Amino acid sequence: MIFSHFVRCFVLLSTCLLLVGCEQDKEPQLQAAPLPTTPATQVEVITDNNVIEVPRPDEFPLVKAGTRSVSKELSVNGSIAPDVSRTVGVNGLAGGRIVEIHARLGDAVKKGQLLLKIHSPDLANAIAALKQAKADELLAQRNYDRNKFLYERGTVVALKDLQASEDALVDAKANTENAVTQVQLLNADAKNPSPFVELRAPVSGVIVEQNVALGTAAKSLDATPNLFTIADLSRVWLLCDVYENNLANVRLGDTAQIHLNAYPNLKLQGKVVNIFSLLDPSTRSAKVRIELDNTQGILRPGMFATAIFVSQDKVSVVAVPATAIFRLHDKDWVFFPQGGKKFRRAEVQTGATNADGTQQIIVGVQPGDAVVSNALQLSAAARTENPTAFEEDEKRDNP
Repeated sequence: MIFSHFVRCFVLLSTCLLLVGCEQDKEPQLQAAPLPTTPATQVEVITDNNVIEVPRPDEFPLVKAGTRSVSKELSVNGSIAPDVSRTVGVNGLAGGRIVEIHARLGDAVKKGQLLLKIHSPDLANAIAALKQAKADELLAQRNYDRNKFLYERGTVVALKDLQASEDALVDAKANTENAVTQVQLLNADAKNPSPFVELRAPVSGVIVEQNVALGTAAKSLDATPNLFTIADLSRVWLLCDVYENNLANVRLGDTAQIHLNAYPNLKLQGKVVNIFSLLDPSTRSAKVRIELDNTQGILRPGMFATAIFVSQDKVSVVAVPATAIFRLHDKDWVFFPQGGKKFRRAEVQTGATNADGTQQIIVGVQPGDAVVSNALQLSAAARTENPTAFEEDEKRDNP
């Protein structure tokens, strides 16, 4: 009995195991996915367009950058103006109508030269008053002479009548003197008075302003602006505009080298005599005045000029021979040796040219740096050996 029960359990267990094995055989086989392959790393070589190689580097000697002690320079623009201390305004002392004009704007005139004539009612009234004063004086003189003659002979003329006639004569003479002064103040000749006022040049110079025309009315001293303005141009001013951030570089007494647009080959020299205390709020600049001699008369008001201020202090600057710098694409360049047959081109910022012919370097070269002394020849040789040298720069600058 027990044995038969055991047999049944064994058969049941075997059947279950067989069914499980069959189900496992029906499931698909899972395979591992292949791992992704890493592409091979490619190294891109970037060529420096500023590095060139020449076959014969010994043909291009090197020179070391040095230093020079120079004065600071500042270049500004300016214009010629008359010296206000040598400028005189001309006005008529008598009002009236202008009937003659004998000088024009821009004319050179001498002191005492006739400028214009004015028919003046003011002068006509002054002349009439002078004539009346002379007549009154003559009458008073005759009355006094008659009373004096009669009084000295003991006739009916009393002393008080003589004194009264004497006082009247004194008053008449005073009135005549006042009338003569009035006529003379109006620029007329008291001996030969005329209603025409002759306006003459008070100084010698050039007429730089004219505000009159034939037939127009001229007022008296309250006239604005002046009828004429005469300037003595034997000495003139150069007024320069210096921005506020450059004012510290300009001091009184600094030398200024002047270059005129009208005369490129003419070089003048002056000194800073005044720095205006006021700043123009619109341009943020101050006027700097330089006085120039103009005895030759070539400097005219309104001329444009460039002033280079040379400071009194000395500074040390880097300098290389001018041949060590070459110009390309509106930039300045030098060549540094890189060893072997290679040279590297580097951009620099240049300054002024020194008296010994060397060029100042503001940025790009340090004292003691070796550079190629004939940069232009090296550049030409590099293009001959390698026509594509600096090609990328040309494409960028000339798209």
